[in-house]
Amino acid sequence: QVQLVESGGGLVQAGGSLRLSCAASGRTISLYTMGWFRQAPGKEREFVAAITWIGGVTYYEDSVKGRFTISRDNAKSTVYLQMNSLKPEDTAVYYCAADRSFSLSIKLPEQYDYWGQGTQVTVSS
Repeated sequence: QVQLVESGGGLVQAGGSLRLSCAASGRTISLYTMGWFRQAPGKEREFVAAITWIGGVTYYEDSVKGRFTISRDNAKSTVYLQMNSLKPEDTAVYYCAADRSFSLSIKLPEQYDYWGQGTQVTVSS
C-alpha cells in the first residue's frame, strides 16, 4: 500500500504563487508516475501535471503550461507543484495521485491507483 499526503494549499491573490507538496510513504518503490489533479465545485476532476519517478519526464495540461512546474525529490519520496501567476480559475481542491505502471492515459484519473486527501487552493481576484 501507498499513502499520499498533500500540503501547501491556501488562499492567495491572483498573480500570486503557492507550492504544493505530496509526500508518499509505504511501497513507494512500486510507483511509476505521480500526478496532480484538481476539482472545482460542480466540475469533474481534471489533470494538471504528472512526472515519472525515473527520468523525471513531465506532462502538463495546456492551461497551466508556463505557470506550473512539477518536480520530485526521490530521496524524500515527495512531489511538488509550484504554481505561479495563479488565476481565480485555478481555484479547486488539488489532489496528488500515484500510478504503479506506465500508461499513455496519464491524464485520466482512473489510471491512478492511489490518491491523497486533497488540499484546497483558493485564488481571489
